[in-house]
Amino acid sequence: MSDTPSFTIGIEEEYLLVDAVTRDLDADPSAGFVAECHAEGGGQIGHEFLRSQIEVGTRACRTVGEAVDDLRRLRRTVAEVAARHGLVPVAASSHPFARVLRQKRTDKDRYVALAEEMQAAARRMLICGMHVHVGIDDNEARIDLMNQLSYFLPHLLALSSSSPFWEGELTGLKSFRLTVLNALPRSGLPDRYASWSEYQRHIDTLIRTGLIQDTSKIWWDIRPSWRYPTLETRIMDCCTSIEDSACLAALVQSLLRCLWRLRRRNQQWRHYAGLLINENRWRAARYGVDEGLLDLGRGELLPFAILLEELIELVREDAAELGCLAEVEHARVVLARGTSANRQVAVYEAALAAGASEQEALVAVVDWLVGETVRGLQA
Repeated sequence: MSDTPSFTIGIEEEYLLVDAVTRDLDADPSAGFVAECHAEGGGQIGHEFLRSQIEVGTRACRTVGEAVDDLRRLRRTVAEVAARHGLVPVAASSHPFARVLRQKRTDKDRYVALAEEMQAAARRMLICGMHVHVGIDDNEARIDLMNQLSYFLPHLLALSSSSPFWEGELTGLKSFRLTVLNALPRSGLPDRYASWSEYQRHIDTLIRTGLIQDTSKIWWDIRPSWRYPTLETRIMDCCTSIEDSACLAALVQSLLRCLWRLRRRNQQWRHYAGLLINENRWRAARYGVDEGLLDLGRGELLPFAILLEELIELVREDAAELGCLAEVEHARVVLARGTSANRQVAVYEAALAAGASEQEALVAVVDWLVGETVRGLQA
């Protein structure tokens, strides 16, 4: 139909830059590193807030397969350039033992202003994420689908979790990143808006009063992109395995197509109180896929395995139509062998059981992250 969204897809990932020898973060990589990545990555690789981070962004692609091929190329480029500078990239949302206050901020006006406004909240932003853009050209549809997709954000976070450590501590959370993000204003779940004009009216108030310059300062778990006609899902941790990245991207794209089909039939996913969705958001950060979430339709706490099977069945038709059903079904693999967070904790505990010291066990986790980040990039 003529008003069918494009459902194009783009993936952004942020990586940590680790010293190849010490396995700690390099707080101040050589000046030419990012410039080389930018040039060799076709302009799709750039700075992040801290110098020990780097960001990649795929082109706008028609399919998840195309986007992941581009993502694979960008990860490979970062890894190859990093090797020439004594570095290795890590795709995870936190480093197992790096210290926040040892990091240096990237010297760009945007980041200087952010640090000045946010103070200690910004200085703790030693975290990386994965953002998925899906092309939704119509403003009203974008707002409506943002409202509906919010229900599924905890499910996506649970599957992506990759930040169980913070400054040498096993935190007990599968996504400690979320506790850091929660310190920022205009973060967390978005409010529900009845229309694009209502959303824009609230944003205009913030801009008119000088509190923000544009909507890039809106850090919700999901938001209308400030640069593109897309809906940008931002709740996910950065997946270490590129197959997991493909899975999360496919789930986002398929869910949005599914919800759009409901909208075309004058139906929609039922809205639930933010209190209840936030409870699931917390449980996803705390437990990942290990414990259940609230099924708000049933009003029951259900194992994640049951919820996942229902989610796969919900989007099966749309995933098949979009050509990403295999990527969606990879979620079963994630559940069976664990998320990055599960696997990091397993490496850590195995090292301790074998007689390693705390620091040696943390280094073993970094070793695993380094290997898994680049595994399969030649495919």
